[in-house]
Amino acid sequence: MAKLEQRRRGAVRTQSAKAEPIATPATSGLKGARRHKIRFTDQRRSWTRNHLDVATKAYHRLWNTPLATLMTLAVLAIALALPGAMTAGLKNMQQLSVNWGADPRISLYLHDAVTDNQADQLSRQLLLRDDLAAVEMISREQGLLEFKRASGLDDVLQFLADNPLPHVIVVIPRDRSALGMPVLQQQLQELPEVEDAVLDMEWVQRLAAFVSLTERGVWVFGVLLALAVLLVVGNTIRMSIESRRDEIVVAKLVGATNAWVRRPFLYAGFWFGLLGSVIAWVLIEISLLLLEQPVHQLAELYQSDFRVAGLGWLGSLVLILSGSLLGLLGSWLAVGRHLKEVEPR
Repeated sequence: MAKLEQRRRGAVRTQSAKAEPIATPATSGLKGARRHKIRFTDQRRSWTRNHLDVATKAYHRLWNTPLATLMTLAVLAIALALPGAMTAGLKNMQQLSVNWGADPRISLYLHDAVTDNQADQLSRQLLLRDDLAAVEMISREQGLLEFKRASGLDDVLQFLADNPLPHVIVVIPRDRSALGMPVLQQQLQELPEVEDAVLDMEWVQRLAAFVSLTERGVWVFGVLLALAVLLVVGNTIRMSIESRRDEIVVAKLVGATNAWVRRPFLYAGFWFGLLGSVIAWVLIEISLLLLEQPVHQLAELYQSDFRVAGLGWLGSLVLILSGSLLGLLGSWLAVGRHLKEVEPR
């Protein structure tokens, strides 16, 4: 009986050995690799979904403390609105200087003893000069009529026995550079019929110098306020890191990387910069609207069609992008410095 039992067990082993062969490790590994391969589009979609989720949560987290968030946004908006308003003002000054300085001229005031024929002859001689683009003769009578029309003093001027105004010849030079016009002015001043040669571009040149100085001041002031924005955002993010210290420690204990921990704070800084720049843009536009009517009335008194110009779409885009980048940079600097201090012990 014992021998029969041993033979039966041997037969069972033989049947088991004849079963189908097990797949080799190389074949099974190849099928598994094909089955679990992650495509690049899936990775990109997952990365985009994760960033959108983190950005949305960072935005909603800002409004968990609405008072502190509004105070921070107010400081950022004022800091960004000041250089933006100065830029808009500089843009209007440049437009004003270009409009008024487009036609430089030299006014030649003749001696009182110069007669009408002598003044007309002099104007004809000036027309032959190659360095002059145009010549206009204004007689005494024309000058008096224009003065009456501009001043409204007809009743007073009719009591004058003689016309006190001299002949005036207005010339427009071809060379309108800052070096060429004073030379031409000196040459015309030496003419025997000319009592005084006045360069009307002098005040325009002073305005241009003032605009250049203001432009440099805007850049310096803008850099200082940009540093202020970085400090405000950095300090806000630092306090946010301190308030979430325990949460960061737990996240690092379970394997979270610094990039994963850093991401919500970077989006928080971005939201601060974006919202602050949008509020700054609104403040600038409201200020320009309030100034538009008084400036228009002042321009009408000087018989000018000058209009207040805003930032425009390009200036507005630069303001918003600059605010967003400053918020992101301030957050990056704060997180990079203070996140290293929050480590599990």
